[in-house]
Amino acid sequence: MIAIALFVGAVFVLIVGWKARQLIRAPHDAPLRAVTLCLISAAVSFGLALSPSAKAVRSLGGAGAPRLMQNILVFCMVFWLMCFYLYSAADSVRGRVRARWEALLLGLTILGTSLATIASAGQDTGGDYRSVDMRVPGLAVFYLLADLYLVYALTMALRWTLRCRRASQGPLATGLRLIGFALGTIAAASAIRAALTVVRWRGGTVSPAITKISGHLIAVAIVLFVIGLGYPAVRTRLSVMRLRRHRRTMYHRLQPLWSLLHEAYPEDALYRNRFSSRGLLWRPRGVDRRYYRRAIECRDGLVRISPYLEQADVTGPGLSESAADLLADRLRAALKAQADGREAPYSAAAVAVPQTQNLDEDVRQLVMLSDALDRRASQATK
Repeated sequence: MIAIALFVGAVFVLIVGWKARQLIRAPHDAPLRAVTLCLISAAVSFGLALSPSAKAVRSLGGAGAPRLMQNILVFCMVFWLMCFYLYSAADSVRGRVRARWEALLLGLTILGTSLATIASAGQDTGGDYRSVDMRVPGLAVFYLLADLYLVYALTMALRWTLRCRRASQGPLATGLRLIGFALGTIAAASAIRAALTVVRWRGGTVSPAITKISGHLIAVAIVLFVIGLGYPAVRTRLSVMRLRRHRRTMYHRLQPLWSLLHEAYPEDALYRNRFSSRGLLWRPRGVDRRYYRRAIECRDGLVRISPYLEQADVTGPGLSESAADLLADRLRAALKAQADGREAPYSAAAVAVPQTQNLDEDVRQLVMLSDALDRRASQATK
């Protein structure tokens, strides 16, 4: 159980930290601010549910303080989720007006649960939902207000989530599906608990297993909710990491071609970052900058040397492996002819042109030529 709590806590810290960093960069982004506050509320609520945190709050605020604080944070979590949808609406003015009304309802719910907690202070033992005495009016009112607000807010958020899911696809749709499942689970569990609260308030008995299951469902659903919020971003980040790893590999494979052309045209080198090449390659955006720079320098060098190349079979779209070997031999001969001061027999032309106009496709053509240069050099040393 401790291992699960630590894992969930680590997930909370990572996702909240990432969103907080985004918010610092865009402090006026209302939907991002709502998501960040939603995640913070969920994370702190989860933390307060742990025994050490609950004991600390109880020692400061009394037996009912941990329950009150945890529920207030859950209210805020759902409220900020609703605000995300309202701030993201096409009619932003109406969305903000609706958010103010929702804030008023949130405030009234917090006030009501706070007053109920104060009213029941003398009879509150600080137990959880299963063990409290619902015949105490303050405790019954507390749970009724809390559950009814959650049913309302979660139902509204679930409706907007499902509407967005139908218009989404890929990782975003998966994340929204997880969020929708979590919201539906918490709403259903809250509705069941509201009904059970009325039964217990009137002196009826409820099986402990039912209340225990509803509590576990809410705890699991909150975790699924946070995973759903972070899933699209994590998938996107993993895709970016794979792309940058691929570009780092292609950057190194361009080394033979780049070295040859850089030696001939050192003045074509683009602006150098103050960081070392090795360090820049491991910086997130440094990989892309080095990749683009090397590709452009290689392409510029090929354009400059192209008047010395025998251009048949090397200027058409696409470059086969045999054509790459042929072009590698001609490139070395052309560079030698230029160094000897011979007159260029041709006009400039594009060499190793990709079939589609795309930078990554262009780099693939350059890499084929670079690999061919490397093969020829290896064969020459044998």
